Amino acid sequence: MTVFADDELTDDKFLMGRLRLLQPARGYRAATDPVLLAAACPATAGQSVLDLGCGAGAAALCLATRVPDIALAGLELQPEYADLARRNAARNGTSMQVECGDLAAMPRALRRGFDHVIANPPYYAASGSPSPVSLRDTALRTGTPIAAWIAAAATRLNPGGWLTMIFSTPNLPEALAALPPKLGSALVLPLAPREGREAPRLILRARKGGRAAFRLLPPFTLHAGPAHDGDRENYTPEANAVLRDGADLSASFR
Repeated sequence: MTVFADDELTDDKFLMGRLRLLQPARGYRAATDPVLLAAACPATAGQSVLDLGCGAGAAALCLATRVPDIALAGLELQPEYADLARRNAARNGTSMQVECGDLAAMPRALRRGFDHVIANPPYYAASGSPSPVSLRDTALRTGTPIAAWIAAAATRLNPGGWLTMIFSTPNLPEALAALPPKLGSALVLPLAPREGREAPRLILRARKGGRAAFRLLPPFTLHAGPAHDGDRENYTPEANAVLRDGADLSASFR
């Protein structure tokens, strides 16, 4: 199996160093999306979570840092990243089953029910300018319709289980159309870069068997002020609590 060599990797801190992840120096690298995704998943101790397209394990392992007693599993298309997810889980003292495979042909080892499914699908158009790094290009560009991600999640969820996804806002109509008949009670949390700005990304939650009305929630704002005021991140206190301290986003979904 092809894997990343040690000199191709960086050792990166997440959640103020509570989580350390090996990531490729060149290729797809986790940023804020998987941290926000983990914060939005309503998993509790003792429950099971499947991460579709888990990459190097960032979202699943951020979630396990906040909720230690969960049963983690991940599906990853690219074997190099699947290997990294296993290594990252082990080095952070977390048990995580990682299988390499495709959504369209779910590995037999993952054909069971889960209390939660999380996903951070690729969201750049396949027709866009390709990345010179092939693994990064595969990780970032849409090759599988978002409806297929939702269908795979719905199949794997236990009755009453929750799907939590983060993706580009233009994909929302397709995602909402793909929810019925298995998923409902949808909640959408827009992620605005600044107050008064359009939200390019959002988080969707939907429940298997849910019947509650659709809800569009007030935006979660990431950065303070109208523009950057220097070479710093300038997160809002709420965003800082999530991205730095590992807080959850439960208050935003009420």
